[in-house]
Amino acid sequence: MNLVTPEVPRVSRRHLLRRTAGGFGLLGLRTLLADAAPAPGNTHPLAPKPPHFEPRARRVIFLFMHGGPSHLDTFDPKPRLTRDHGKPLPFQRPLTFAEGSTGGLFKSPWEFRRYGESGLPVSDLFPHVARHADDLCILRSMVGDSVAHGGAVLQLHTGSNTFTRPSMGSWVVYGLGTENQNLPAFITIKPGLSHGGAKNWSSGFLPAAYQGTAVGHGGVKIEDLKDPIEFLRNAGLTPDQQRYELDMIQKMNRRSADRWDHDPELEARIQAFELAFRMQTEAPEAFDLTGESPTTLKLYGLDEPETREFGWQCLMARRLAERNVRFIQVNHEYGPGNEVGWDAHSELIRLHTRTALMVDKPIAGLLTDLKARGLLRDTLVAWGGEFGRTPISQAGDGRDHNPYGYSMWMAGGGVKGGFAYGATDEFGYYAVEDRMHIHDLHATILHLLGLNHERLTYFHGGRNHRLTDVAGTVAFQILA
Repeated sequence: MNLVTPEVPRVSRRHLLRRTAGGFGLLGLRTLLADAAPAPGNTHPLAPKPPHFEPRARRVIFLFMHGGPSHLDTFDPKPRLTRDHGKPLPFQRPLTFAEGSTGGLFKSPWEFRRYGESGLPVSDLFPHVARHADDLCILRSMVGDSVAHGGAVLQLHTGSNTFTRPSMGSWVVYGLGTENQNLPAFITIKPGLSHGGAKNWSSGFLPAAYQGTAVGHGGVKIEDLKDPIEFLRNAGLTPDQQRYELDMIQKMNRRSADRWDHDPELEARIQAFELAFRMQTEAPEAFDLTGESPTTLKLYGLDEPETREFGWQCLMARRLAERNVRFIQVNHEYGPGNEVGWDAHSELIRLHTRTALMVDKPIAGLLTDLKARGLLRDTLVAWGGEFGRTPISQAGDGRDHNPYGYSMWMAGGGVKGGFAYGATDEFGYYAVEDRMHIHDLHATILHLLGLNHERLTYFHGGRNHRLTDVAGTVAFQILA
């Protein structure tokens, strides 16, 4: 008697293990993950999420100064350097980036003046920003762990100087979602491609939906950037036709996602397609500056060649902020006309003069504009680089890297204005009062957004991770 054996679909060994290996352990895993499951009707990864407590800020604009601006020549005056100019450093130097061609103590070539009712001292490098002294909360005791750009930039952006981790912007969006589903929640404008590159706006092990969206990169001028509007409009298809086409693609993507246990990369692709379609309704208007008045363009320095590049970036940051983009990064990068950024190992006077000129007026314009529109009170503006510079000279009138004590500043978003927090020693080499490590900075930024940095965690590789690793203390003294 002949028996006909029904055809059995072939199943690969990997697929069989994927489907069966969970067993009873999966039942326990579901219980462990129950608290992390999205609430009913809130399955979109970028849906708005409640903060842990009442926030002081709703969004962040981070002004990143790549290369390491000198705190000694900007926001941290040191009379001792003026008095002892040319004398040897009276203690042993710590680990340095460049040992050669070092000299004695090097006073600032720029004068410091007191501004506003607070009387905060700001150097002549920043005459426009100085007018906002009463809005600035200057952090004079910043500390990092790397003397080289790569590790320092990575730590500033991700909290780690050695491992690939989610970026600060990705953590913020993971914790809070976004209030505007038609624009990316995390946008970085003209980021650098060196010293970590895309890792500095990557979502790391977080779902890919939280990754930053880059607008151009630091190596191109704004006139060389194609108008973003051109890439957001499809002249060949109507919106209905595009929606039909996308629905067909997404149907196939969903089928594959179900088959492969919702692969995170495929899920991210599905979300990216949807966001790209929605962006056609709002992004063209957001990136179109033709509606801005000549007065506003002049405020940001778009009428001057020296400030046009960074002025455009700062104006875009304001436009994105008023459209409720959650995290916006503006990058002053190495690039055409600014080959070394703030990294003045030599020719400090020439290079810092030129570099500060590029950003001073645009930053002041941003602060003025945000304040006039009522946005500064709930927008945290942060400024700074990956480290500061040394109090001794290098190659004549240059300064080496210094992660042991340097300055950043914040404005708006619930911080005290006209306030200086922490201090470096009398030479400006080490933070000696209210030392603020990068982990403390991140913890404080998250706190201002209503997030407890110890509760903002993601399970990966067998343990919970967070932006601040196992450290971080909120600087409550700077809160307004």
